[in-house]
Amino acid sequence: MIMNVKKIAFGAAVVFFTNFAVAQTLQDGINSVDSDKFAQAKNNFTQMIAKEPTAENYFYLGNTYLRQAEPDFAAATENFNKGLGVDSKSYLNKIGLAAVKLGKGDKSAVAEIQKIVTDSKEKDAEVLFRAAEALTLFEKNNAPDLAIQFLNKAVEKAQKKGVPANYYYTLGDAYRLKKLPGDAMTAYEKALPTAKNKASVFTRMGTLWMAAQQWKLAKENIDKAISADATYAPAYKALAAYDIRYQQNAKATQDLINYTKYADEDPYTQLEIAKLYFTNEDYANSKQVLDKIFDKINDPIKFKLRAYQLYADGKYAEAKQSMDTFVSQADKSRVQPADQGLQGLIAAGLAKDEKDPAKKSALTSEAQQKIAIAKAAKDETMKWDMELANIAGGATQGSVDAGPTTPEIEALKKKVAANAQDSDSLFKLATAYQDAKNWNGAILTWQKMIALLPDWAPAYYSQGYSYQQAGNNDAAKIAYEKFISTVKPAEIEANKQTLAYAYFAVAYMSKDSDVAKAKDYVAKSLQLDPAYEDAVKLNKEINK
Repeated sequence: MIMNVKKIAFGAAVVFFTNFAVAQTLQDGINSVDSDKFAQAKNNFTQMIAKEPTAENYFYLGNTYLRQAEPDFAAATENFNKGLGVDSKSYLNKIGLAAVKLGKGDKSAVAEIQKIVTDSKEKDAEVLFRAAEALTLFEKNNAPDLAIQFLNKAVEKAQKKGVPANYYYTLGDAYRLKKLPGDAMTAYEKALPTAKNKASVFTRMGTLWMAAQQWKLAKENIDKAISADATYAPAYKALAAYDIRYQQNAKATQDLINYTKYADEDPYTQLEIAKLYFTNEDYANSKQVLDKIFDKINDPIKFKLRAYQLYADGKYAEAKQSMDTFVSQADKSRVQPADQGLQGLIAAGLAKDEKDPAKKSALTSEAQQKIAIAKAAKDETMKWDMELANIAGGATQGSVDAGPTTPEIEALKKKVAANAQDSDSLFKLATAYQDAKNWNGAILTWQKMIALLPDWAPAYYSQGYSYQQAGNNDAAKIAYEKFISTVKPAEIEANKQTLAYAYFAVAYMSKDSDVAKAKDYVAKSLQLDPAYEDAVKLNKEINK
């Protein structure tokens, strides 16, 4: 399964107090937040509160819970309310509570933040900055125009003492939300001279180039970030996103190991790591990390990730239970089209073994409806058609284990278990499964090869052949078409025979459902091999 990666979390703040010792402690906490060391930041701000329980210190602790990859709205609210208990007029904590509302999808919070700024008479650059930050924190619930307005005023007020770098890079974050990459890059460039940790700015530049699909520039800036500070965890998270984009799974795994090394043990950071491992199709590590922190986090998002893992293992009933728990506990705004698509796939899995005709029909209908929602939203979290085809074909680990085996297969399985990146052993194992006519084993092993070497076209052809032998024509068609699209122009001549068969196979399997496609594909088959007898016969049959 292929999942998209969430863009890297935005922002960090810099505040200057007259008391140098307090400022230094505050800066430590802010630096920890920016470095994805959330446990360290929470500990830092908790100690500050113990020494001096001011409204501002409660705000910074509450804001840390908003800044983590999956916000803890309850903990944030608790601290903002404590801050208001110390000072009922605290503009920062009022902004914090409004930010919680905005994060939950309540757009009235935008007007509320605007009123708080008006009430403050716009005298304090920090209030202006925090209001703007709140308006840029959430990818789907934000107000970048107003944020830009507040940030420009904050920059103007801070000119005499020197504009903190985060004012500029938060301005860049606001511009990228408006899809104005040029203005965003300009703002990031202004942040560079004064940024104490330039890795923070280079990482933002890198992720901005990634959003613009300028991959070379993205990689250059991420490399600059790591050169500037080899311990800056978010840079490795960005690098993992880059490597996952190119399906370089082995490199992405190493990036995630580095991210884990330089971030900290905060359960919510670990949850993010579990999600990234899953995105990288490293299900074993994803499960291991989630198991470790499952009981330490309250956010229902953990049930969604568990549902994906259970679905990947073919445990549809347990996956449904986890997904139902997520939907029942999560705010409605957090249920995405991909989640409904997953519910549809789970329903399809349950329908496959359902004996009651009425229940089977209801589950099949639910599957179609919910997967249609994900596809209508153009969601690419998973390969919906291929997943459906896989469910129909029953290629699960259980079906592999129940199939025929040989001493060669068992020996190769041990080699692959010892080194999942061993492409030579994977190739031999897939071929050994084919020789033993364990088609499900071949299908799943070719899938692992594809994950490891996504540009190696023969793997798609072999997977298509295995699907076809297993009687799963829908999945076979998808795999053959992927083979056709993956063969590079320079490789066509060397692959003429296999291409001719792939085109013919798709044409043959489409002749009863899509005649136009069948005619097109059989013609392409004959262009490659005019003497291909089966293609000649099919061409005559469908062009009578």
